[in-house]
Amino acid sequence: MIIPTDSLKHIASELEQNNAPACEFIPRPSHALPNIDCIKELVNEAIVIFFPLFFSDAKNGGVEKSLERLYTLLNTQIYSCLYNGDESTGKQTAIDLTLAFMNKLPEIKRLLATDVKAVLDSDPAATDCSEVIFCYPAILAMVHYRMAHELLLMDIPLLPRIMTELAHSATGIDIHPGAKIGDYFSIDHGTGVVIGETCVIGNHVRLYQGVTLGAKGFIFDSNGLAMNVPRHPVIEDHVIIYSNSTILGRITIGHDSVIGGNVWQVYSVPPHSHIVQKKAVSSFMDGLGI
Repeated sequence: MIIPTDSLKHIASELEQNNAPACEFIPRPSHALPNIDCIKELVNEAIVIFFPLFFSDAKNGGVEKSLERLYTLLNTQIYSCLYNGDESTGKQTAIDLTLAFMNKLPEIKRLLATDVKAVLDSDPAATDCSEVIFCYPAILAMVHYRMAHELLLMDIPLLPRIMTELAHSATGIDIHPGAKIGDYFSIDHGTGVVIGETCVIGNHVRLYQGVTLGAKGFIFDSNGLAMNVPRHPVIEDHVIIYSNSTILGRITIGHDSVIGGNVWQVYSVPPHSHIVQKKAVSSFMDGLGI
């Protein structure tokens, strides 16, 4: 095969000029950017730490060796995200932040243990905790989310979002790292679940597939740009939201409430509410002559 070298050189030259109007939105970084493969690897290393012997064997070196590998991988990625031209300051900041995150691992593991228990308790098809850990996409999504949320709280840019989008691609569960999610959180099936950036979710909340906790609209600044203000729902403790329901805006679903399937909810409801599609239920009853 003959390669058209001259033509390719011309195309390369045009690409390098980067002067087309749209190209201003494609930055030309002067330093190494986060590496997707390394981020996948560090999450996998964290999974080994959180669930010892489930995804590795004893020959892997145990928790201490996994911690060393995680520290090294995470440090390089945090440095890449933070680098601003001052190499010495950036490296020390990355070291400090990496160690601070590592100290959060026991608490993240505790939270994940509550998520495993919540899934086991809410799904009669789950036979034991091992099945939940190995097989349920919600647990994989929550590993990514709980790590990413802590990184976001530490003001580390880009990395948390990459982490949760990796889980989104793998599971179909889209959780923004900025969302606040309490203990004992479960998602059954999971595909199509969307949880927005400013969501606040309490303890013992259960979602089913296709649930959206989204924004109803946006507030714009004087330049016409959407403002990052609270715009997603608050879901209080012990709430169940069934499949394909859409909860929009900064509304509150009161504790111990149940939202039925395929509900479109844009108003707050008090505790102990039961929300269903009344029109659909009435039509069904009419069809049965009830």
